[in-house]
Amino acid sequence: MHRIQVQLTGKQEKMLREIAQLRGSSISALIRDGIDRILEPNARERASDLERARKVIGAFNSGMSDVGVRHDAYLADAYRSDGAD
Repeated sequence: MHRIQVQLTGKQEKMLREIAQLRGSSISALIRDGIDRILEPNARERASDLERARKVIGAFNSGMSDVGVRHDAYLADAYRSDGAD
């Protein structure tokens, strides 16, 4: 366990004390639980998103070698031809 100092508003402290007392827990345990709830789902989502992104790298080829330079022109062309065809 690592020790860290956190500043709370008076209202936050009061509410945490009340919840901790009702649950028979400590304020520290409540804060750790809250942090876990914030971190765990996001960490899993990020890992999943990164893995999906890695799988598609290089999977598509437009055949255009200058998209990095002329992307705005290609986008404008795509919008112009979208409804005209």
